[in-house]
Amino acid sequence: MFYKIFKIICRLWFGAILRTKVVGTENIPANGAFILAANHVSNWDPPFLGTFIDREINYMGKEELFKNPIMAWVCRNLHVFPVKRGTADKNAIKTALKLLKDGKCFGIFPEGTRSKDGKLGKAQNGVSLIAAMSKAPIVPAAIVNTEKIFSRDEFFPQTAVIYGSPMKFSGSTKDKDALEDFAQEIMNEIAKLKENSP
Repeated sequence: MFYKIFKIICRLWFGAILRTKVVGTENIPANGAFILAANHVSNWDPPFLGTFIDREINYMGKEELFKNPIMAWVCRNLHVFPVKRGTADKNAIKTALKLLKDGKCFGIFPEGTRSKDGKLGKAQNGVSLIAAMSKAPIVPAAIVNTEKIFSRDEFFPQTAVIYGSPMKFSGSTKDKDALEDFAQEIMNEIAKLKENSP
């Protein structure tokens, strides 16, 4: 219930007030497991990415967020689970795989952290590893201008989100080169979507 109420508020904010341009929602699977992978430029991005699609998204969130009881409650009710950043957190990976096994959507920012200048960074192999282990398709998505919200230059910028065509990893979980190449392929696709944003 909390997730649905929060989503309604986000649709009013991002949709009615910021008049966000949305492209490619037909690429979001109506059911079944999939991974939604996007660039990351702002704290607005997690709710922004899920506002305009019917599916509910599950995210990893840094474990520090769960130290505050109120914030921990909010995170859990928004389908966020903790991850230890800077390490290969096996528990977080297991949680993500369990969600995908149950046919849910898992959202991830392949760069692993927010971009400070709005430019795309290098993808970590975690996104391709989870794709390889789960066999779930990946939907790349480009987020545009959320870092400018409430900025001095553009208080209400023209934001956009573009959902691309699903991608599939067919390599081995043990092939590090293939995992790295696919992670970068995802970022390349996100770059193309961003370049062609409305």
